[in-house]
Amino acid sequence: MGSTSENDHSTGVGRRDLIRRSAALGLLSVPTMSFLVSCASSGGGSEDKAKAGKKTDKNPLAVNETAQMEFVLFDGGFGKEYAEDAVKIYEKNFPDATVKFAATQKIQSTLQPRFNQGTPPDLIDNSGAEQMDMGVLVGKKQLADLTPLLDAPSYDDPAKKVRDTLRPGIVEMGQFDGDPVWILYYAYTVYGVWYSQKALDSLDATYPETWDEMLAVCAKAKKKGIAGWTYAGKYPYYLPFSLYPMIGKVGGRDVLDAIDNLEPNAWKHPAVKTCFEAYYELYKKGYVLKGTPGLDHIQSQTAWAQGKALFLPNGSWVENESANVIPADFDLAVSAPTGIDSSDKMPFGTIWASGGEPFIVPAKAKNTSGGMEQLRIMLSEASSRNFTAKVKSLTAFNGGTDGITLTPGLKSGVAALDKAGDNVVNPRLQDWYVQLQKEQIGVGGLGEMMAGRLTPAEAVTKIQGYADAAAKDSSIKHYKHQ
Repeated sequence: MGSTSENDHSTGVGRRDLIRRSAALGLLSVPTMSFLVSCASSGGGSEDKAKAGKKTDKNPLAVNETAQMEFVLFDGGFGKEYAEDAVKIYEKNFPDATVKFAATQKIQSTLQPRFNQGTPPDLIDNSGAEQMDMGVLVGKKQLADLTPLLDAPSYDDPAKKVRDTLRPGIVEMGQFDGDPVWILYYAYTVYGVWYSQKALDSLDATYPETWDEMLAVCAKAKKKGIAGWTYAGKYPYYLPFSLYPMIGKVGGRDVLDAIDNLEPNAWKHPAVKTCFEAYYELYKKGYVLKGTPGLDHIQSQTAWAQGKALFLPNGSWVENESANVIPADFDLAVSAPTGIDSSDKMPFGTIWASGGEPFIVPAKAKNTSGGMEQLRIMLSEASSRNFTAKVKSLTAFNGGTDGITLTPGLKSGVAALDKAGDNVVNPRLQDWYVQLQKEQIGVGGLGEMMAGRLTPAEAVTKIQGYADAAAKDSSIKHYKHQ
């Protein structure tokens, strides 16, 4: 699975300006997720930093040409081959250096002890179920500012800075407070409702734009022995991939901003109540695949690919992650969430799309310039094209698709972004408050509601309580939209 988001990390950049600019984007990412454990506190004695190398046109970051560079990748829906290919370029450019590359799904448990000891790797793909809390990492000053990378000449064109080659919104997304850029989101994700166009066609149905139409499609599917929905029941923070943009569609962007800002009673907005009740109706009417609360992301995706359910809330990494189970004639597609009716504040097509797969360079890494140089290589046109061709996702690099035939999911994601236009939203909870988003809102609130153990009203009250506690917790770094 994947990573997360496109942001306005309280940078002073107007959210609407950012969204407007990002609407022209590419797409995809890996979301990832699972119960989050916050990252370790800083401390420990770091080894001596690698001495700077000679700054040249081919080595603008002054990488030490003999120093080891260590790179730890999340081994998820995008696999590791694209990163291994980029590492080979680093090794070719610096033949006297050694590269230590590893891929793991245990990012937090593997790397937290090393952050404690002050000996973290030089580059980390901080994604997956054990993603380290980005807000904690930034708040504890454990990350290096990537501005030197962004201001360096791009890999392909020395006349352009790296920042000038990126898709709109990517730089702002890596910021939290002010100018420093702490995170480089490498992929670009479209979140929404994924389905088989072939399956809808077999029901003589079209993708529903209103909730009455959604219920009608689910009823038609149920008569054929097909569930309307399934989702990652063990990781119910996948539900927001379609639920959050639905809340924004129904109530407007300001509702999502208020939720992100941890404002009092933000979760008690009528739009939230309405959308919770709509999703709960799927459960009450038996339109959710039986056993879904016990399924993980792979199991739910497999059941969906096998035609046991029509709709799946997910991110665009699902095409690659489920490639081995999606039939050749599946005709994979993604849509923006169904709304309630014509009274919704935003039009049908309103979708969540953002940068994903967050790469970081630890502040105490021994070879920070090496880690940044590896990212510079990955942001070249060739590496970007290689990533898109191999994992069915676009990157933060604004290009890299020439000569590539877009896969059905990727093509559908681009079409969904085109349809959305300016109506792209980007909730920030999963970046700013990981534990709140995953363990509390996801598992403790939405997961319990969709399993029938909480009513929508009870879920709203419980989630508002979690948000209020987070807002009052002085140990948590708080962020706000500007």
